[in-house]
Amino acid sequence: MTEMAEFSLHSFWQSGNSFKAAIMLELCGADWEAKRIAFFGGETRSPEFRGTNVMGEAPVLVHHRADGDFTLSQSGAILTYLSRHFGKFGHETEAEEYEILRWILFDNHKLTSYSATVRFMRTFRDKPDDDPVVAFMLSRAKDALKVLDTHMKDREWVAAGRPTIADLSLCAYQFWPRQIGYDPDEFPAVKAWLQRLQALPGWKRAEDIMPDGM
Repeated sequence: MTEMAEFSLHSFWQSGNSFKAAIMLELCGADWEAKRIAFFGGETRSPEFRGTNVMGEAPVLVHHRADGDFTLSQSGAILTYLSRHFGKFGHETEAEEYEILRWILFDNHKLTSYSATVRFMRTFRDKPDDDPVVAFMLSRAKDALKVLDTHMKDREWVAAGRPTIADLSLCAYQFWPRQIGYDPDEFPAVKAWLQRLQALPGWKRAEDIMPDGM
């Protein structure tokens, strides 16, 4: 009988939010396995999935612990939990703790929210670029990227002198810039930062560590 991995991540590679959790597990050397979410088949709308995560969103992390399974959703919460569990990619000072939180909140509200939505509309729903909703979402995503690009012009990492979960949260969707609708050369500091992340030991693409959600 095959022994169960310590962590199960219900996910699919097209989801940048899933990638945030998956790459954290990978970089921490976790004993984990990806469980496919058939997102494009409507699985997240099913009563069974909503029974696990009422929000109907990916990813969902299950930590198989001695005291029972611990289930968690929302990428920011998952990243924080994993950082505390492994003692990696977290804060070392109180100031860093709140700087990491600041950027994760910025990502969820300003960067991922618009980047993910416009990517979904353009790439998976074939909406044209002159669709007013697509145009609005893209403009908002670019506004957030301008903020991040300005911040990264004179630094290597977002919230500390080393990579943290703030970097892992902010980066995920930006590996698909053309699907979102922008040229990566528009944001050179962001482009260089993404290259630094990809150079971290153990870094892998979303497509290589999670199943297809189609």
